[in-house]
Amino acid sequence: MMAILGGSALGVYHYTRHSLYKQLDRRLEILAQAASHNLLAIKADYGKRQQNEAIDRSTSSQTRCYLDRDGDLDIPWQQLRQPDQGVEWFNGQKQLVGYAGTLSSVLPPQAGWQFWQQGEVRALTLPVYSYGNGKEHLEGYIRTSQVTQEIEAVLNRLRWGLGIGGIGVLSLTGLGGIWLTRQSLRPIEQSFQQLQQFTADAAHELRSPLAAMKTSVQVMDYYPERIHPQDRKKINAIAVTTDRMIRLVEDLLLLARMDTVTLADLHQRKVLSLSEILEDLLGLFQSQAQDKGIRLQSSLLANVKVKGDRTQLTQIFRNLLDNALQYTPSGGQVTLTLTVERESVIVTVEDTGIGIAREHLPLIFNRLWRADKARSRQSGGMGLGLAITQALVEHHQGDISVRSQLAVGTCFRVRLPLAEK
Repeated sequence: MMAILGGSALGVYHYTRHSLYKQLDRRLEILAQAASHNLLAIKADYGKRQQNEAIDRSTSSQTRCYLDRDGDLDIPWQQLRQPDQGVEWFNGQKQLVGYAGTLSSVLPPQAGWQFWQQGEVRALTLPVYSYGNGKEHLEGYIRTSQVTQEIEAVLNRLRWGLGIGGIGVLSLTGLGGIWLTRQSLRPIEQSFQQLQQFTADAAHELRSPLAAMKTSVQVMDYYPERIHPQDRKKINAIAVTTDRMIRLVEDLLLLARMDTVTLADLHQRKVLSLSEILEDLLGLFQSQAQDKGIRLQSSLLANVKVKGDRTQLTQIFRNLLDNALQYTPSGGQVTLTLTVERESVIVTVEDTGIGIAREHLPLIFNRLWRADKARSRQSGGMGLGLAITQALVEHHQGDISVRSQLAVGTCFRVRLPLAEK
């Protein structure tokens, strides 16, 4: 709207300016054509006075014929009375031989349009020719001029009007745009809230039947003699699927809660030792790394404090370490580091695993997204781990980034604000 209004105002201004100066140029052109008819008579009168007075060349300017004695440009053939106009007659040698009106210049005549006095005077110079013996002879020049004060006053009022009007229109347009935007977003916000509520309700309602299914499968495992050997694979498949569904429901419920976090939740966070949280996770994943033949190394600063929720912080780095171990082959290495940069805590989880393709990197934090090679349901991935991790990091006023290369490895970098001492 600003661009449209600004372009329209600029177009109106330039069109008005062009029209006003076009009218002025037309008046000057008519005046010059009218004055050209007396050029020969004025030149003849100028020559006679030169001969009669026989004055010195240095004072020859006294022989100029001033045709307007009362200062109102009273030209007999035109009956014009414009105190802000001027007419000058020049001979073929560009010598001033007569002038009328209130405007004149010491500049020699130059055919065409000119501005004088920093644009305050507009002037037109026309050459005058006579025809004789089939040839064209230059008799002299006519220069007409007029001040542009009246036009500039009109343009100045126009600029103020466009400026004030533009500000008013933009203000009204902005208020109307805000109101319309709110009205148009209201159904979207309602749909989003309903979707959040549905996700939370569905996840909550699914927990009970899934828990009942898991309990039933566990009870059946307590009495293996009652299970037919051909049904054991089916029962194991039910158990694995139930566990996966329970994890999916828990993740969806957590994401729904993250979408509705409030400022009060942020103020309830406590100062925690991130060093202790990471050390506990290292102890938890050490046995898993040994079973897979992966070296789990760390470089942690001691007593690094952050403000947040212990459970959520634990889940952030548990997800990252679990992914690193899951997609790193035997003989590989996973490194966890903790450093401090200015007012931020930097945690990196780097592995020498299969890596992620460059075109997939912008998508890995999307919900329910999985790359074909990096993630699969057979390996346990549901496409929510990294989405949850990003949501938890952002709710701790931090950010997470990743760099990766296929067959080389992946490095996740988490930045969190350092707790005030």
